[in-house]
Amino acid sequence: MKLRTVAAFGLGLVLAAGAAVAQNKQLTIATGGTGGVYYPLGGGLANILSKEIPGITATAEVTGGSVDNMRLVGSGRTDIAFSQVDAAWDALKGLDKFKDKPLPIRALAVLYPNHMHVVTVDGTGITKIEDLKGKRVSTGSPGSATEVFAFRVLEAAGVDSNKDITRERLGAAESVNALKDRKIDAFFWVGGLPTAAVTDLAATPNTKIRFIDIAQFTPKMIEKYGQIYAPAVIPKATYSGMEKDAQNVTVWNILAVNESMPADLAYNITKVLFSTLGDLEKVHKEASNIKLDLQSKARSGVPFHPGALKFFAEKGIKLD
Repeated sequence: MKLRTVAAFGLGLVLAAGAAVAQNKQLTIATGGTGGVYYPLGGGLANILSKEIPGITATAEVTGGSVDNMRLVGSGRTDIAFSQVDAAWDALKGLDKFKDKPLPIRALAVLYPNHMHVVTVDGTGITKIEDLKGKRVSTGSPGSATEVFAFRVLEAAGVDSNKDITRERLGAAESVNALKDRKIDAFFWVGGLPTAAVTDLAATPNTKIRFIDIAQFTPKMIEKYGQIYAPAVIPKATYSGMEKDAQNVTVWNILAVNESMPADLAYNITKVLFSTLGDLEKVHKEASNIKLDLQSKARSGVPFHPGALKFFAEKGIKLD
């Protein structure tokens, strides 16, 4: 009898443990490189989701950026992804790097605008975008939306990314290190303000950072690719050593998921995000630019997930 009781008790523990494991869901968040803004925000969001949603354990993953993220979430290999709207739109429609392979992308939230940085330093002879001809330039890492965006800026400026420059494909941190070592002359980077890697470059002794204005090319970009791009400014107080505001171009970021995500999970993630923005701001100040009144179909580029729509409707925001 004692043996049967012990065996039954042991079996109960095993079943209880199995049920606990079954109830615990692992979520992965695709972010970007360690030198950008996606990665710290993704890590902060993972911690918050793990604390706030019972049965959820979330982790952030380093990735190549938006293009890779759309492929990951579109194929179901990751659950949540940060992305620029241009990459998400291309993925949804099967365009450019997703040619003829549309992906079932949905938005949970419009986040903050991403700023295109075109960065060089004193001594390169580069003062305008046309001066990049004949230079060594990083246009962003493979799998990043930086690369997509950079090609579109160069195209609008009449610079052939394949023939007119010696092209490198580096992330933000790698680009900064290469520029410090004079292995490249300039780099493109799309990210929030400030981006840690660019802050590091600006603070480097005996280095004078320079930003190249590109806002003048926005009309050509909009003419070809639509209203997803907008002229903007990087204020001169953003990075040390800036002598004036940089006239640049922005594109919005979104938090994206696969359309197959259960509606209740999408609802809970969206609710937690907007309920804990104060905690996320402690991770990176760009979280202060994530706002309910900025949620719109025009900014998201792709349709919102039904779970997100339910949350927004509860807040009096109708987007469907």
